[in-house]
Amino acid sequence: MNKRFPDNFLWGGATAANQLEGAFLEDGKGWSTADTALYIGKEARTQMLLGEPMTRDQVEFAMKDKKGHYPKRHGIDFYHRYKEDITLMAEMGFKTFRLSISWPRIFPNGNDQEPNEAGLAFYDAVFDECLKHGIEPLVTISHYEFPLHLALTQNGWLSRDTIDHFVRYAETLFNRYKDKVKYWLTFNEINIIGMTGYLSGGILADGIDNMLAAQYQAGHHQFLASALTVKKCHEIIPDAKIGCMLARMEAYPETCNPQDVLASVKADEMNFFYTDVQIRGEYPAYMDSFFEENGVVIDVQEGDRDILREGTVDFLSFSYYMSMVVGESKGETGGNLFGSIKNPYLKASDWGWQIDPVGLRITMKKMYQRYQVPLFIVENGLGAEDVVTEDKRIHDAYRIDYLRDHIEQIGLAIQEGVEVMGYTPWGCIDLVSASTSEMSKRYGFIYVDLDDDGKGTLERIRKDSFYWYQKVIATNGEELA
Repeated sequence: MNKRFPDNFLWGGATAANQLEGAFLEDGKGWSTADTALYIGKEARTQMLLGEPMTRDQVEFAMKDKKGHYPKRHGIDFYHRYKEDITLMAEMGFKTFRLSISWPRIFPNGNDQEPNEAGLAFYDAVFDECLKHGIEPLVTISHYEFPLHLALTQNGWLSRDTIDHFVRYAETLFNRYKDKVKYWLTFNEINIIGMTGYLSGGILADGIDNMLAAQYQAGHHQFLASALTVKKCHEIIPDAKIGCMLARMEAYPETCNPQDVLASVKADEMNFFYTDVQIRGEYPAYMDSFFEENGVVIDVQEGDRDILREGTVDFLSFSYYMSMVVGESKGETGGNLFGSIKNPYLKASDWGWQIDPVGLRITMKKMYQRYQVPLFIVENGLGAEDVVTEDKRIHDAYRIDYLRDHIEQIGLAIQEGVEVMGYTPWGCIDLVSASTSEMSKRYGFIYVDLDDDGKGTLERIRKDSFYWYQKVIATNGEELA
């Protein structure tokens, strides 16, 4: 049998700055929207916390609150432990490490006249450590956080002024790291701004009558910023590759009833709208009727369409955790992010996410046929509660099973002609949950001794999956047992 994975396949893992760095307001860092995410206990698992709108009063309360627990302010202290953590990734054999840069660590207010040198120097050190170990950095420019000052002063991405601030931030990164970073992503999971309007969009709920329209207007500004950023990247780092990032939701029809099949087609349209714009460079016609039906009117100015056309991305990266089912049934399952009709053919995670490895292969084939650009799976994984034994071992066979089954399907998709750049499972080291701000929901190959209340030694412990993934990388995906 031919080898499944190409020799230059980028094996690695993925993280985000606001979930692991810590160092809250240290070395000149400014406030981010993620710094106001309050942990409210186990009941958070049933709430769509990513999508909770925030008002100015709530934000100002969080900034003054001395009693509440805000886990993203301390993360797992990667800021001070990055050498130890990257050494562990190198021990696994990582070819790439996906991480994000905190915008307010570089520009504390988002629109400062000069960048914060201490912030720039920190990422210099992180990239140098990666390259020392032969690990290519894969950098997300905006990942679920936003400078709080811009949220409070101009309602984030609702303001067209944010475009220029973002492009200036990105240009600063390209000029600083052009000799160190060759792989870039613009916005993480740009398509779920409807759930992350405050977190990633800096949108405050005060005075907004039509939040749906506001989210699509903010999305338009992000499209323009992404396109302009892609052009800057190509100018400043000609040999770099820059992609978009989609939260992919493969949605099956509940039955062969044509209405259910149509519902699945429309679910695809709503999902692919964002990549249609960033890869094809224009708004798809099917969105016209959606906007009209929902009272959405976007302010598209002269020249905007040219910008979108001229700033298309080089590759499509995406997250994939589960599939969904759509139709007329009312019975739903699906965890704290997306509601779905229960699929009787699939098992689910402890958080209710339906586990579907074959769905990954289906979605890869569908996306590659649609766009004919390279794919990069930059998030995939199983959130679970791990148990540490008395001899400090973590036997996470359930995680190994999940990842093995998904990697197997990636290999099959490659054999069937899909071009794939790499694979970076989410949360390669345990970190704070994006949606619930808890530590109990662990994805990593590396255990971090920290609980939901922020207590623990922060000791790093290799899980069984650490050694398994080490073997997967060493054999380039040939040995998955």
